[in-house]
Amino acid sequence: MATKFIASFALALLLAGCQTHPTSITQSAPTSTPTPVCAGGDMMMQTTLWFGMSKPQGGTVSEQEWQHFVDSDVTPRFKDGLSVYDAKGQWLGENGKLARENSKALMLIHTPDRASSDNINALRDIYKKRFSQESVMRVDGLVCVGF
Repeated sequence: MATKFIASFALALLLAGCQTHPTSITQSAPTSTPTPVCAGGDMMMQTTLWFGMSKPQGGTVSEQEWQHFVDSDVTPRFKDGLSVYDAKGQWLGENGKLARENSKALMLIHTPDRASSDNINALRDIYKKRFSQESVMRVDGLVCVGF
C-alpha cells in the first residue's frame, strides 16, 4: 500500500514538472463584436450627466436657472423624457482639503447613436459656458429598457 502511495506521489511530481509557462501574456482581439441581448425590452443607452451647482465667481446656479436650462436646452433635445436628481459631490483636493459641492444628476435614456451623443455633448458645452464650469461629467452604459 505504501509503495502505491509513493509511486502515485512521484508520478504527480514528475507530471507537475512537465508544465510549461508562457514567456509572455498576449491578448488577441475578439473576432467579432459581442451582441448585447435583453431578456425583455430594448437595448438602449443610459447617460448620466453630473452638473456642479457652484459658480467659480461665487454663488450657485439657482433653481430657476437650472430649470430654465432643463426646459430650454435639455428637453427639446430629449423629448422622450429625462430624470433629474439632487446630489452632493465630494472629493479631496490637491491641497489635501476636503471639498463638497451640491450638484444635479441628469439621467437620459436614449438610442445609442451619434445624434444623441452629439446632443449630450452640446448640453455639456452649453452648461459649462453659461455657468463658467470647468467640466460636466458624463457616464454612459448600455441598459435593457422595457415599458
